[in-house]
Amino acid sequence: MILTDSGGVQKEAYWYEVPCVTLRDSTEWVETVELGWNRLVGTDPGAIVEAARGAAPASAHPPLYGDGHAADLIADVICTIEPE
Repeated sequence: MILTDSGGVQKEAYWYEVPCVTLRDSTEWVETVELGWNRLVGTDPGAIVEAARGAAPASAHPPLYGDGHAADLIADVICTIEPE
């Protein structure tokens, strides 16, 4: 589990399938909250402890941000282009 106030770390936690507790009241990555992989708790110590103890996301982990192979696909397309 990760506890953070960083937007970037929230997304990286999702990529690595690590539950995240976000010490903020809002997030750019609402889809991670909706799927249960990220919990927004603000800065209340009790809420932080409760979220950390119960950080168990749903088993579903859809590829929200792609599958990590975009560069390979782009390179394949570029390599098939015939020079003029």
